[in-house]
Amino acid sequence: MKLGIVGAGSIGLLYAAYLSRNFDVIIYTRTEEQAQEINKNGILLKKESRSSISFVSALPITRWEAMEDLAIITVKQYQLNDILESIIEMHSAPENLLFLQNGMSHLKQLEYLLVPNIYLGSIEHGALRENPYTVHHNGAGATNVALFKGKLDALHSFINSAPVEFPFVLKHHFHEMLLNKLIVNAVVNPLTAILQVKNGALMQNPYYFKTMEKLFEELSTIFKFENDLSYFQQVMDICRTTSENKSSMLKDLEANKRTEIDAILGFILTEAQKHGKEAPLTESLYNLIKGKETGGKEVLR
Repeated sequence: MKLGIVGAGSIGLLYAAYLSRNFDVIIYTRTEEQAQEINKNGILLKKESRSSISFVSALPITRWEAMEDLAIITVKQYQLNDILESIIEMHSAPENLLFLQNGMSHLKQLEYLLVPNIYLGSIEHGALRENPYTVHHNGAGATNVALFKGKLDALHSFINSAPVEFPFVLKHHFHEMLLNKLIVNAVVNPLTAILQVKNGALMQNPYYFKTMEKLFEELSTIFKFENDLSYFQQVMDICRTTSENKSSMLKDLEANKRTEIDAILGFILTEAQKHGKEAPLTESLYNLIKGKETGGKEVLR
């Protein structure tokens, strides 16, 4: 089975490194320079005290023609528009696409994509890119996947052939799967980014924990969870199991990169407005992250 990994950030490098053990992998990079680095050095995967090198083919994303059996889209939510436009402009549509973005705001865009089989994924791994070809695997988990539209055949084949040490778990309902991840991201990411703390601090500091509870309560009123306890338990479990990790949003701010706050809290604020719900804490966190993200340079209108 031939795989295309579209995007060579931390997640793209991580998935290419592991999946190349069982599949023929091509990774598509933003720049020609990064492709050359990967072709020369391979992908260096670091996990705890161990390291390994995976040799894969690398091409700039401008040369992606979607001829693989399955293409895995690993770019950030805010980079997705360019990928979707390139798919629309292709002479022949890809057969099978797996999207691994945070948030849920991209689902409406995918509805209009003329691709036979579209799958969605939710990532439990932690990863950090050190340089164009080196990635640290900071937290191991699974990749939950579900059908968005089409048939499951290609996804079944992929899951059955994936490396045991890098599992993919099939879920029955994509909406519930993504909502679970959205809630975790909505609570953990902005709070750790603003407080500049690792994930575990939200559980260890009673004042941070109280704020986490309040934020979750606000989200619960927006989405009307049937079982609040199970959702909040998942948030706490993630904080415990990734206690020494920095959230992706905190890492983005530290690196002066754009965050996915619009895909996460921005989406939630839109949902709150649709249902006539107030979300003052969510809105405040959104504005604080946007302020840090832009350095206060945006002109207020």
